[in-house]
Amino acid sequence: MIIMFNNIPFGRVEWVTSSFLIITALLTITAVPAYFYFFGWDWFLFAVFLFYYPATGMSITVGYHRLFSHKAFKAKWPVKLFVLLFGAAAFENSALWWSSEHRKHHKHVDTDDDPYDITKGFFWAHMGWLMFKLKPDSPMDNVQDLKKDSLVMWQAKWVHAIAFFMSFVLPALIGYAYAVTTQNISPLAGALGGFLIPGVARVVMVQHATFCINSLCHMIGSRPYSTSHSARDSWIAAIFTMGEGYHNYHHEFQWDYRNGVKAWQLDPSKWIIWLLSKIGLTADLKRVPNERILLAETRETRRQIDDQISHLQQIANSSEELISQALSSLEGMSNRMTEICEELQKAAHDKINLSKSKLSEFRTEIEKAINEMEVNLKTAVA
Repeated sequence: MIIMFNNIPFGRVEWVTSSFLIITALLTITAVPAYFYFFGWDWFLFAVFLFYYPATGMSITVGYHRLFSHKAFKAKWPVKLFVLLFGAAAFENSALWWSSEHRKHHKHVDTDDDPYDITKGFFWAHMGWLMFKLKPDSPMDNVQDLKKDSLVMWQAKWVHAIAFFMSFVLPALIGYAYAVTTQNISPLAGALGGFLIPGVARVVMVQHATFCINSLCHMIGSRPYSTSHSARDSWIAAIFTMGEGYHNYHHEFQWDYRNGVKAWQLDPSKWIIWLLSKIGLTADLKRVPNERILLAETRETRRQIDDQISHLQQIANSSEELISQALSSLEGMSNRMTEICEELQKAAHDKINLSKSKLSEFRTEIEKAINEMEVNLKTAVA
């Protein structure tokens, strides 16, 4: 038993954070089912949970992430206050600290200076970096802009008290008031249900959804915009992360207020920011021009085609005729991708907005090239 724990750096364990993560997870899988067993299902408490989950989840995605970390848009004080209060309720520390760590992640992605470096493994990127402190805390000198915001600094000072009240006390009080008013359950049961369901269970679910962006979204999915880093696009992750699953795009264009830029991509955080702009609560929504987005896709497609050409040239001694045909086709596609890249680069440089039909034509060509590349490779190596 002693040998089993020899490699665990107990001297570097963040005991408060680790205890919180472990205890809340254990309560979620034990106390929450026990509550349902003894007191039954209650639709009101579930409704409170349904409010709290998106309120806290989007306070992280819309507020901590896109507003504070990346300055992707501007927001009036009511929006800032909301995301700071409910962001604290996610128990992911202050917006100031969160933004500092996230900016380090983007600057040093996939290196030892990346706080949640995926090259250290799934567990480390998911939550290990919170549970163990392998390096001394670095100064938060990359958030000087946020230090000028009085609301951000107020939350940073009182974040733990705000988090405890918003996340546990308030839901318990709501459950207590509901029980007293309706008398469907005892006040104690109402308070306990509020504490456990929209409180503890919701915290665990929101936290692990956020953690998945740092772990799964650097392991599973596609990389249509760049393979220079590990970030990936995953529509599955987007479902439970309020649209943050399109992570390959985000790492290429981190200042865009959108993560899901295609019409069919699920990005509730983008929709909320846009809707708030229509009533004057958000403004200056930053968007990457369509030409630059398509240019990134085209460059990546060309790189993939060139990789396949190199691969086929290495095995050119076998099935020579099929290999030759595949190489000829791929070289033609590579040349066409180069032409598209040059046209898109010129449009982006000269700030020329290409017509939607022209962009659609290019996009169709790129998709066709990807499909033909896959067919050619399978045929040649079959």
